[in-house]
Amino acid sequence: MLNVGVAGVGSLGFHHARILRDLAASVHIHDADAERARTVAAELDVTPHGSMEALLRSIDALVVAVPTHAHEVVARAALREGLPVLIEKPIAADLAEADRILEEAARAGALVQIGHVERFNGVLRACEPYLEAPLFIETHRLAPFGPRGTDVAVVLDLMIHDLDLILSIVGEEVRSLSATGVPVLTPSADIANARLEFEGGCVANVTASRVSLERKRKFRFFQPSGYISLDLDAGSGEFLRVRPDVAFAPGVPMPGGRLEDVIERVALRSDGGEPLRHELESFLAAVRGSSRVAVSGEDGRRALATAMEIMERIDRNVAAARPA
Repeated sequence: MLNVGVAGVGSLGFHHARILRDLAASVHIHDADAERARTVAAELDVTPHGSMEALLRSIDALVVAVPTHAHEVVARAALREGLPVLIEKPIAADLAEADRILEEAARAGALVQIGHVERFNGVLRACEPYLEAPLFIETHRLAPFGPRGTDVAVVLDLMIHDLDLILSIVGEEVRSLSATGVPVLTPSADIANARLEFEGGCVANVTASRVSLERKRKFRFFQPSGYISLDLDAGSGEFLRVRPDVAFAPGVPMPGGRLEDVIERVALRSDGGEPLRHELESFLAAVRGSSRVAVSGEDGRRALATAMEIMERIDRNVAAARPA
């Protein structure tokens, strides 16, 4: 059992600390807002520390859940002490910061995992056995407006989840990229769409919004073996494929009179587990050396690089659309 720290106990850091109570020998927290730290410590019965230095002296591993602009400072302080870190997504505010984090980790020989929690979504894991070289991927990640996450563009707040998933599933370099977006309620894009074309021919169409009237997290995969549709919020989906007893021949009409005569529906269900718990379990297993890192620092940098390129394209388009 490890002594684990959480730096930053806002809405997400709170849940890290809550879950870690079941997984760690002890949980230690620090927050720049001392009153917030005391409140969370009392509610969760964890140990607060008045400084980052005191926190780092008391732990074996650290979860970095501070705002994105502080990721580098906090993560590198922990890495210099040789502590393994789980850094909430995105890995950093820009690529230069991400590179300095990874360089610090390499010098210290310390483990870095990135908190792309959707990798641990139950219904996505349920569909993995059926994923087979998708040629088209479509995602929609929509959320009502709220103050959390508005310190960064919607691409870094929401879309980066889907970018990480797509990059890990396709496993190829992006050949070309186009994007557009609109700032609605904040100075940066609140609605964004990107189209990614990969070296092997797969195309991904990715949409994110934080000014939606409804919450939606949908993934669709189109591949030669069939069609997969997932609702990440509901934890359910289905795989539609040609029934194994049906054979098609060129120039021959489709057998049967209805789609149901030739299509098999395979239901996909989440295991019902909490993705954040699975993520923390994987991090602690990697720290103990019993499994590999699920989402590496390099994975986090790759997702960030793609997100940054999308943001650059959006900024250029928005600037060009403004009256002179």
